[in-house]
Amino acid sequence: MRALLSVSDKRGLVDLAQALTDHGYELISTGGSHRVLVDAGLAVTAVADVTGFPEIMDGRVKTLHPAIHGGLLARRDVPGDLATLSELGIVPIDLVVSNLYPFAATITAPETTLAEAVEQIDIGGPAMIRAAAKNFAAVTIITSPDDYPDLIASLSAGGFDTSRRRDLGARAFAHVAAYDTLVADYLRGPGSPLPVEWSVAGRKTQDLRYGENPHQRAAAYRRWSPTTSTPGILDARQLSGKELSFNNLLDADAAINAIGRFAEPAVSIIKHTIPCGLAVRSRLVDSYEAALAGDPVSAFGGIVAMNRQLDDETAAILSRTFFEVIVAPSFSDGALARLKRKSNLRLLELAGLATASDGVMRPLDIRPISGGLLVQDSDTLADARDAWRVVTRRQPTEAEWADLTFAWEAARHIKSNAIVIAQGQAILGMGSGQPNRLESVGIASRRAGARAAGASLASDAFFPFADGVELALAAGVVAIIQPGGSVRDDEVIAAADAAGATMVFTGTRHFRH
Repeated sequence: MRALLSVSDKRGLVDLAQALTDHGYELISTGGSHRVLVDAGLAVTAVADVTGFPEIMDGRVKTLHPAIHGGLLARRDVPGDLATLSELGIVPIDLVVSNLYPFAATITAPETTLAEAVEQIDIGGPAMIRAAAKNFAAVTIITSPDDYPDLIASLSAGGFDTSRRRDLGARAFAHVAAYDTLVADYLRGPGSPLPVEWSVAGRKTQDLRYGENPHQRAAAYRRWSPTTSTPGILDARQLSGKELSFNNLLDADAAINAIGRFAEPAVSIIKHTIPCGLAVRSRLVDSYEAALAGDPVSAFGGIVAMNRQLDDETAAILSRTFFEVIVAPSFSDGALARLKRKSNLRLLELAGLATASDGVMRPLDIRPISGGLLVQDSDTLADARDAWRVVTRRQPTEAEWADLTFAWEAARHIKSNAIVIAQGQAILGMGSGQPNRLESVGIASRRAGARAAGASLASDAFFPFADGVELALAAGVVAIIQPGGSVRDDEVIAAADAAGATMVFTGTRHFRH
């Protein structure tokens, strides 16, 4: 039996090689792996001695040879293949242990040049892995040190059976596909046109108990992308509480996105991916209280995120309400001690929340549809106030400008048709996901109630008729921000002017189906 060992990640390599030797395997190896095994005192043959051809071009070419690929691809049940091996003096290879050059680690270093990245694009490794995986009927392929213990345990029984080799073969093809996807994304570069052929790379971080409903299977995957530059919810460290569910992760992601662009202390409260509370204040405790006041009924059982350390004072007030998850960049000792008493409450620490991410490049946004995918740029547009246009006779006051800017940012995180009523940089009422904008205005107005008097309103897309504006004005709204662009803009503006309100057109929209 012959095993080929050629790995970039050398964790556990010597122990595995020793176990293979003890069970009668002849070892062959390449480059750095060969040196590690020789230094460990193991008997190992260099690939160059198998091929009769030296490694060339600084190791760029070493395993691309019939003596290697013939030994990998020969079908053991086809006499002609075995005769060819015998005629050419090629020994079958029964086991391959290989993982690829550290391309992902290389490109995450900010000082990495294109030339350095290109040198970490593996060629021989993927070819060898694919050849072994194709011939899973006879060859075992291992691509991760995590599988070494199972392999070692199986050796006494003669190795893995065909079913397990097939599973490993499938994993090997997925491993190479993910690697190639990352390389393609990197070479395309940020801001490139949407490609003709496109794939997504990810690695499972955890199996989940179930999906949105108990009858659905689910797992969480960390997406590989060279454009990912901010930490996501899967990077959070769980400090306490029950296992996270599919819906917990979905809502927690919405919660951190809602506060991600604010530099001041901000708190979001999410229910079913929608901010039912969002506020910005100079102190975290004030931000939390204002966010909770936005909709205390919906907040029950929700997800809370904040962009400052959760301090003792805020934790004391927050602990009075039942929440599923709390996400913060850090927790004070007192806050942690208090909240850990709630055994079911999940506490997540995510350091990146302390930094505003305005205009950060993110991976493409993916939406599944029947039989396919819709792919678009992520909505990371950094809106500029100097590009906005006041279209009414009355100009906004500075306080109204602050609330309009806040409400406009909040609206991008709420399902369309999104309406946000805000004052003091806090949501007072919102309407979302309705088939018409007038209904969303009505819901937001009812939730805000008497607090709508003197408040500001944001609409994620234009008002097609004046009726929505008139309803908001009747509720007490005095300032409105919207994209503009309706054929009836003149009627909408006239309604605002008649009420002495102010209205701002942004020229852009943040529609979110």
